[in-house]
Amino acid sequence: MPLSIVVLAAGQGKRMHSDLPKVLQPLAGRSLLAHVLGTARALGPAAVHVVFGHGGDTVRAAFPDGDLVWCRQAEQLGTGHAVMQGMPGIPDDHTVLILCGDVPLVTAATVERLTHTAEDGRLALLTAELDDPHGYGRIIRDERGGVARIVEEKDATDDERRLREINTGLLAVRARELRRWLARLDNDNAQGEYYLTDVIAMAVEEDVPVEGVLAADPAEVLGINDRAQLAAAERLYQRRQAEALMARGVTIADPDRVDVRGTLEVGRDVFIDVGAVLEGEVRLGDRVRIGPYCVIADSTLGTGSVVHAHSVLQGLEAGDGCELGPYARIRPGTRLADRVKVGNFVEMKNARVAAGSKVNHLSYVGDATVGAGVNVGAGTITCNYDGANKHLTVIGDGAFIGSNTALVAPVEVGEGATIGAGSTIAKDAPAGELTVARARQTTVPGWKRPVKKAK
Repeated sequence: MPLSIVVLAAGQGKRMHSDLPKVLQPLAGRSLLAHVLGTARALGPAAVHVVFGHGGDTVRAAFPDGDLVWCRQAEQLGTGHAVMQGMPGIPDDHTVLILCGDVPLVTAATVERLTHTAEDGRLALLTAELDDPHGYGRIIRDERGGVARIVEEKDATDDERRLREINTGLLAVRARELRRWLARLDNDNAQGEYYLTDVIAMAVEEDVPVEGVLAADPAEVLGINDRAQLAAAERLYQRRQAEALMARGVTIADPDRVDVRGTLEVGRDVFIDVGAVLEGEVRLGDRVRIGPYCVIADSTLGTGSVVHAHSVLQGLEAGDGCELGPYARIRPGTRLADRVKVGNFVEMKNARVAAGSKVNHLSYVGDATVGAGVNVGAGTITCNYDGANKHLTVIGDGAFIGSNTALVAPVEVGEGATIGAGSTIAKDAPAGELTVARARQTTVPGWKRPVKKAK
């Protein structure tokens, strides 16, 4: 049966105390709504209808994808009213799956079970068993195990309150029946809202089977309403990511202290130490080792490369056997060939470094091309910016750059050249020669350092 999905994403999220709409709050580097839409798309639906309201222009701008159908809920009149806004354009013979934009951890496998259960004219309702179901509507099942009704906690008896199975708000049903039931909803309640849960009673009244589909993990149905719940969801998500990585052979020093905020591709025998943060698209080759408290974003590390503690890498492509850090800072546009060493307190930006070169200590290499087998001494900087434009430094194969050298770009150091320590190189240095550019050293005989007058 064809599938259409309605995602409810109109809530304001007042308890977030944020200018950002609730569904755009970040979880593991993506918005809550992005997680839900990823799950929805995994099912291959005919269409995804997003019901939006608060912060509508901001929400729409965050998802310029042409495959989404946007449905505005001008007034917040309850979940039933929200679903009504998403129904126009959905054919009667489609199964409609209702998802919530603030329930980001539900898996594609779970909602696929839900949609399969809704086939043959049944209404499928996702439920969960909680150790503490306080505040949730309880599921009352009939003698055959189907859902007879949902009772809200304030209306429940003592025995009903002891039930642990709760309503999650996610359901699937054929569009024809859902449209008919939505038309019968009323707002004769204390809040003056149209409740989607009222369609359950209508289905039972019409002898439509209502099947409760129990979520395998209660964490999947965690709704996000405040910062504490957002933080709890973050840890649940990250634990799920860590377990998936370990199942693929990655050694993680502490699964509760690693954060994956994007996509991570890994080879064999990868090791990730505590406090690592991996953002965007990251690829780690075989035997890569990530030291403690590193941040790696949109980067690729080749086989056997090592990143030592407290390094920050962004937009890096590194070959095999590279060694980075500790406390290295690599900025976008940097490409390292095999066996390159970037040592402690070294910053690189938009640099191309050929195989076997070393920049070991306290240096800045930006807008530069560095040949193979080059040694860059401590304190060396490429002076690449004149206040308006960036300029290129070129260092040939086998060059040796002495400590505390300033290379004033645009400038070229020839193959096999040696630059004396403490030099300021503003003109090209010829290949194979020693170039030194220092002020003449002078000693002033008898000079006395000034001293303070006694008080």
